[in-house]
Amino acid sequence: MAAFTQEATRLGLDASVSVRQLRRWEREEPPPLPHPSQQIVLEAMFGVPLVELEFDVPRHRVTVSAPISDAGDVKRRRFVADTGALAVAALVPAMPGPRVGTADIGRLRSQLDGLYRTDHATGSVPAMTQARRLEGEITQALGAASYTCRIGHELRTMLAELYGHRAWYGYDGGRIDEGRAACMEALAAAQLVDNPLLQVSVLETLVLLAIKADRTWEAASAVENAYRLATRVGAGPAVHLVIALRDANVATHAGDLAGTRRALSRAVSHQGRTDCDTDVPNWAQFVGPFEVDYATADMYVRAEQPNRAVPFLRAAVNGIGGELVRNSVSYRVKLAGVLLAAGEADEACAEMNRVLDTCGGISSPRLLEKIREFHRAATHVDSTATRDCAVRIRETMQRGTS
Repeated sequence: MAAFTQEATRLGLDASVSVRQLRRWEREEPPPLPHPSQQIVLEAMFGVPLVELEFDVPRHRVTVSAPISDAGDVKRRRFVADTGALAVAALVPAMPGPRVGTADIGRLRSQLDGLYRTDHATGSVPAMTQARRLEGEITQALGAASYTCRIGHELRTMLAELYGHRAWYGYDGGRIDEGRAACMEALAAAQLVDNPLLQVSVLETLVLLAIKADRTWEAASAVENAYRLATRVGAGPAVHLVIALRDANVATHAGDLAGTRRALSRAVSHQGRTDCDTDVPNWAQFVGPFEVDYATADMYVRAEQPNRAVPFLRAAVNGIGGELVRNSVSYRVKLAGVLLAAGEADEACAEMNRVLDTCGGISSPRLLEKIREFHRAATHVDSTATRDCAVRIRETMQRGTS
C-alpha cells in the first residue's frame, strides 16, 4: 500500500487502494478490475500493461506498446519499450545473486552496533578493521544480491552509518581530510535514505573535524544545520544535548566564551530532560552530564584558567561510564595535563600513571597524541615526579611500537 501511494504521488494522481481491495486482487480469479487511475499506478509500478498482470481488461482500456512519438490515432498510454521484454528484464535478473532477508539484516545490524563497543573498549584502529569488512559485505549485497525495497533501504541506511563511523575514525586517527571526505559520503547517503537524524549524527562529527582543520565557519554551519534538522523531525533532548555540546566546542575554539556559556546553558537544560527521552538513536546514547562537565572544563582551559577547569574534569572522570573505556582514559589524560598547567605536578603525574596502567589495550592515535602532549609539557617541569613520569611514558610508547 505504501508503494502504491508513493507511486500515485509521483504521478500526481488522486488514487488509493484499500487492504480489502489488495486481498481481492491477490485471491480472486480473475482479480477484479482496478479503476482507471489505479490502472495507471499499477502499470507504472510493475512496468507492464495491466493485461499482462492477469487482469481481465476491456479492449478499450488495454494499453499498447508503441513509440511515444507515434502520430497515430491511438490515444491510450504507451510503453516506450517492448512490454514482454520489459517484463522479463524486470522480474528475472540476468545474473541472480543470493537473497538478502530479514535475518541477514539483523546479523549485519548487530555487527554495525558492535562497532560502538569495539571503539569504546579498544579504540578506533580495531573498529576500523571491523568496519571495512562490514562495509565490503554490505556493498557486495547491494550490488549483487536480490532483496525487497525495504531490505534495500535498510542496507543503504547501514552503509550511510558506516560512512559516519569512518568519519569518526578519521578524526580519532588524525586523518582529518579522510574524515571530512567520509562525512561528505555519509551526508549524501543519509539524504538519499531520507534520514535526518542520521544526517545530524554525521554533522556532529563534521564539527569536530572542521575544528581540527581550523575551519570554524564550516563547524558553525554544521551546528546550524544540525539544529535545523533536529527541530524539523522533533528530536528529543539527547540529540539536542549533543548538538549543544558541539555548539560549545565551536564557540570555545573561536574564543567566544560568552557563546560557549550560552551553549552550555542549553546543554544543561537538555541534560535535565534526557530521562524522559524514549527514542534515543544509538549515536546519542553515550552522551551524559560528564560531557557537559568536560566541555565546561574546555572553556576554562581556553580562558587560561586551568585551576577552574580542574573540578569539572574531576567530575567528568568520575562520572563517565565504565563501558566507555577509551573516553575514560582520554578524560584522565586531559585532567593530568590541566593539573600540570595548574602547577600540581605530583598530582598530574599520579593521574598519568593511572592512564599508563590502563591504556595498554587501547589502540587510538588521538589518545596516544594526548599522552605525547603531556610528555612534552612534563619535560619543561623540573621535579622528580615529572622526570619519573616522562621515563615511564617513553618506555610505554617504545613497548607499544615494538
